[in-house]
Formats: sequence, C-alpha cells, structure tokens
Amino acid sequence: MTLNGTFTRIANTVAHATGMPATFIACCAIVVAWALSGPVFGFSDTWQLIINTGTTIVTFLMVFLIQNTQNRDGAALQTKLDELIRVGAASNKFIGIEHLTEEEVEEFRARCERAAKAKGKLKTRQPASHSGRSR
Repeated sequence: MTLNGTFTRIANTVAHATGMPATFIACCAIVVAWALSGPVFGFSDTWQLIINTGTTIVTFLMVFLIQNTQNRDGAALQTKLDELIRVGAASNKFIGIEHLTEEEVEEFRARCERAAKAKGKLKTRQPASHSGRSR
C-alpha cells in the first residue's frame, strides 16, 4: 500500500475513533485522574506540564487528521455535485467553481439568486419572530 493510502486509512480510523462517545469518556477519565493526582504530586510544575504537553501534542496531531478528512470529504462531495451537474439539466459552467476566487464564487451566487428572483423561485428569509410572546 502507498504512503497516501496508509495515511488515509489511519486518518479515517483515528477520525472515526475520536468521534465515538467512548473516546470522549476515556479522555474525561484521563483529565479526572490527572486532577485527582494533583495533591499526590503537590500540584507541581511537572504535574501541570504532563497535561499541557499531552493535550498540546494531541491537538497538534488532530488538526492535521481532521484537515485531511475534511479535504477528502469536501473533494468527494464536490465531485458528486459536479457529476450531477454534468448529467443533469443544470449549466456545466458551474463545474469546478470551487477553484475560483471568493469574489468569483460570490458573483456566481449572486447570478443564481437574481435568476431565482426573476423566476419567482427564491425563498426570502423572514425576520425572526418572538413566537407571539410579549416582553
């Protein structure tokens, strides 16, 4: 298996595992155990350094794993949408707009909104109500 394939498999496994309730409970248990051990170690600098270092390392590594899974999920979703556009009645000019600048994408969005308004198919946002409650 290639390096990319191995990384993808590991990233998927870790991302899935970290999203499980048992993982959250285990992390909470670690924090509680660390806090309860404070009096034993006299709330020393080393005692504090252990949790700080551990959480920093985990956070640092998770950022890359989460970004990897988000990138792949986003690319897969975009590819599926592009295929629906390609085979459907929509305009093919929308395929690949995710590679444009933010301003160019905003122009596409504005054009779509104008076209929907022209056809009377744009749902406008209603102002928030207070459910009939008085203050």
